[in-house]
Amino acid sequence: MMAADRTVHGVPPSLSAKVVGSFAYLTVRDRMPTILTRVIDTIHRNKNKFFEEYGEEGIQAEKQTISLLSKMRNELLTDKPLLELTDSLQDTESWNQYLQRQQKQQGDQDSVSWFKSPWLYVECYMYRRVQEALWLNPPISDYDVFNEGKTQSFFESQQAMMTLCTYVEGLNKNMEGLSKNQLLEHFNKLLQVSLWGNKCDLSISAGQDNSQKTSPIDSLDSLQPFILVNDSNRVWSALISPQRPGQSKETALVRVDIVLDNSGFELFTDLVLADFLVSSRLAHEIHFHGKSFPWFVSDVTANDFQWTIRQTTAANHKWMSKSGVQWMSHLKDGAWSYHDHPFWTQPHEFCDMEADAPDLYATLQGADLVLFKGDLNYRKLTGDREWDHTASFHTALRGFGPAPLCSLRTLKANVQVGLQPGQGERLGSQDPEWMTSGKYAVVQFDNAKSEQKD
Repeated sequence: MMAADRTVHGVPPSLSAKVVGSFAYLTVRDRMPTILTRVIDTIHRNKNKFFEEYGEEGIQAEKQTISLLSKMRNELLTDKPLLELTDSLQDTESWNQYLQRQQKQQGDQDSVSWFKSPWLYVECYMYRRVQEALWLNPPISDYDVFNEGKTQSFFESQQAMMTLCTYVEGLNKNMEGLSKNQLLEHFNKLLQVSLWGNKCDLSISAGQDNSQKTSPIDSLDSLQPFILVNDSNRVWSALISPQRPGQSKETALVRVDIVLDNSGFELFTDLVLADFLVSSRLAHEIHFHGKSFPWFVSDVTANDFQWTIRQTTAANHKWMSKSGVQWMSHLKDGAWSYHDHPFWTQPHEFCDMEADAPDLYATLQGADLVLFKGDLNYRKLTGDREWDHTASFHTALRGFGPAPLCSLRTLKANVQVGLQPGQGERLGSQDPEWMTSGKYAVVQFDNAKSEQKD
């Protein structure tokens, strides 16, 4: 039996657009069609480029891709049943099986459709259908419809990036002389810079400018009250304690995996944090996990990852350029590595990973700490369900725990667990949009092994 067929007593239902006026409903009704319109517009604006590169074939591909995307947009707006994929890619069969599972779960009285099915599923499905429309129309199959926005976001955040690199340069000069407490202080700062970097999300702003323009380090004190759960000390403990049996603290080689979210400024902050972890010898190896195709407007692909490092190296700013050179050397000497896996661009909750992507689960088990960036990862960690705010993060993970893990997330969807009694109600009365505005954040840690001991 596949993982998603399991039903667990006491597990709340998935968020969906069934509830008129809910954030899920407004996303499916308004934000998702807006994103599709922008995708169609981007492809149309680039038709001359396609013609120059591929001739008449490029123009035909542009027309046919737009036709498929317009058809999907209409299906979405009129709540039509979801269709099986037809593009015979590596993950096509897995997606079609998932659709069949959903149909089985919903029963025969209702089709699996845009407004009636889990929001997490239909939103992921939309991005996969965008990919299908491109793949079915070579020669533009590899075109990244979101590239322009990602590039713009990077360049518009350059001032903040320069400030960050200047801070890092000062830090690196004094790294050898730092006490453990000073290391902890800098670790917390850069962890929080990476946390707040997650505000820069183009899928939430439907592709509008969402770059970082203020100094990231100077903003931290004023942002502190908006961190609703802060498990930074537990993250630090996971880093400095040897995790694997038979290793002393002196011989422990620590590996940190970072499951990336957005490119642009957020990726930049992740790279700065990863550089600090290696330079301070808190970690010896960083594995970055990105998406295998363009996803959720601004998510990191292999191209975005490499491009960001090249652009940083080529920057007309001494310390920024120096950072880029340092990052290149981490990749060359194997301290850093980039990986992708089809599972990251599928609709599964992460508690399905062990059954549905055992190879990826086994890979994550090799880490001493896994950092999950951003809102979509949080939704997948918690199953995007209607959890009570006081339900524990550990409970919401439903057994997912390949390694000690931490979610660094600014809130952009109405699921949040691990709060104190009354905390969610107080926030709701002060700010009705507290769960979706990106104004609040969490640093939530879980170690399945220590939870079992407790």
